[in-house]
Amino acid sequence: MSYAIIRNEKLTRAKAMGAYRHNERKAKNHSNKNIDSSKTELNYYIKKNELSYIKEFDRIKERNNLKGQIRSNSIIMCEMVFTSDQKFFDEIGYNESKRYFQESYNFICNYKNLGEENIISAVIHMDEDTPHMHLLFIPVVHTTDKQENKIDKICSRDFWKGKNSYRDLQNAYFKHICEKGFKLERGELVEITNRKHFSIQEYKQITNYENTKKVLEDIKLELPETPDIKDIKKIMLNRDEKIENEIIKPKDELIQKLHQENVLLHKELSKQANIIDKAEKFEIKRKSLTEDNIELKAKCKRLELDFKQKEKELKNRYEDETYKMDYQYQKIINKLEKENNYLKKVIDRFKITVKKFITWVCHKFSYPSEDDLINNFEEETYISFNIEKKLDIEYFEKNEQEDELEYY
Repeated sequence: MSYAIIRNEKLTRAKAMGAYRHNERKAKNHSNKNIDSSKTELNYYIKKNELSYIKEFDRIKERNNLKGQIRSNSIIMCEMVFTSDQKFFDEIGYNESKRYFQESYNFICNYKNLGEENIISAVIHMDEDTPHMHLLFIPVVHTTDKQENKIDKICSRDFWKGKNSYRDLQNAYFKHICEKGFKLERGELVEITNRKHFSIQEYKQITNYENTKKVLEDIKLELPETPDIKDIKKIMLNRDEKIENEIIKPKDELIQKLHQENVLLHKELSKQANIIDKAEKFEIKRKSLTEDNIELKAKCKRLELDFKQKEKELKNRYEDETYKMDYQYQKIINKLEKENNYLKKVIDRFKITVKKFITWVCHKFSYPSEDDLINNFEEETYISFNIEKKLDIEYFEKNEQEDELEYY
């Protein structure tokens, strides 16, 4: 997945002038080779500055009555860069890219109650490798003076107060941009990684790489041919040792010294050129690893989604099977309960019938009592006539076992 990238740089007046020339494309020959001049017309503004950054700063300071002591080396404004990778912008398209930068602009307007009136400029560059927005604002804090009067004060130190200020910025921005529907991961903080970020192009500019390569190609390390002192002695025939000691020897020593310095310089320049060559290789490798990392993260995400889908399907299947089993068992239970109720009614009727039968037999055959009839029946047949006892499950199972033993 792509990252939500936000970077901040504090600018003095001198740096602000350089940022203005770059952001407004004022230079005829750009030092940044990634700028495609044929696409510069695609650049657009969310808030366009009417004047240069310095003049806009002075105008806003006066108009908004901003307080604070401003020296020649004071931080007078901050420049934020909002971007992501090209893959992200390709996926969301032009309209959503515009909304991404608009939401980033809205975020800064509301961050620490800054207010849109303190935004100097917000320009989106579409003529470089990846779309990005340069947003410049005055770091204004809302505070009180010594008389407890509310004032707006220019103070970069207070605006970025606290060692976690950039971490808080990253967290707030990441939360805001995700809430607006953009699927991004949180970028790493400079204070966490403890790295100074230079692009290869910037490092080439710092080390004067292109010029160094040319110098290395043109430089000659061979010692220049100089007249041999012995040959000069033969010509002079030892007539003037002063020329040898004061002119020839010092010149020869100087040539030797310059030659050694030239050799050392060549080594140093070669070292710098090698560093750049290695850096370019590492940059290619880094991009490759980054792409692999993005691909692996996407694959993990797909596997995670597949796993959740499978888990959901298994859960649904389990619930369906459980429901079916419960339904089948409930049907069987209902059937058994129905049969059980029917048998109870049959038994109750049988008990009534037996009782009536005993009464009828006693009356028919003039038996003294029903109890005597039952006792005689049990004595002669060895069978208990206690119907309640016969219906008891434990008693029934016990008699069943005894019957089996007698049978065997």
